[in-house]
Amino acid sequence: MDETAPHVTVATLVERSGQWLFVEERVGGQRVLNQPAGHWEAGETLIEAAVRETLEETRWRVQPTALVGIYSYHPPDLPYAFLRFAFLATALDHDADRPLDPAIEQAVWLSPQALAARAAEHRSPMVQRGVDDALAGRRLALEWLDHLPA
Repeated sequence: MDETAPHVTVATLVERSGQWLFVEERVGGQRVLNQPAGHWEAGETLIEAAVRETLEETRWRVQPTALVGIYSYHPPDLPYAFLRFAFLATALDHDADRPLDPAIEQAVWLSPQALAARAAEHRSPMVQRGVDDALAGRRLALEWLDHLPA
């Protein structure tokens, strides 16, 4: 595999009563703020990956309802970029007994104002941009994503 190839990732934008779901996680020894997000794995659809990552990182089962955006970001300290598919999702239920991924410190619900106030902690510019785009009403139907059989 090409070490400089983009990493395909998914993220969920989950809103409930004006609060948005985020994770506080450890990356390179630093605590950062991110949406529930992670890598798309072989054998799953992008939507399945978003549901799985959200459950693993927050203990929340979600139902994606729309695609908010597709974002590319190349961190200056990495040889590769990220291609992120960000989904708007509805929180269904919470499994408090489920263990969190090891890198996750905790899941937190934040208002848009609280998120903006913590800008220095954002893992990447995609964190704020996703919420901003969701609040602006950006939506694509999930039918725009099509996984073809092998």
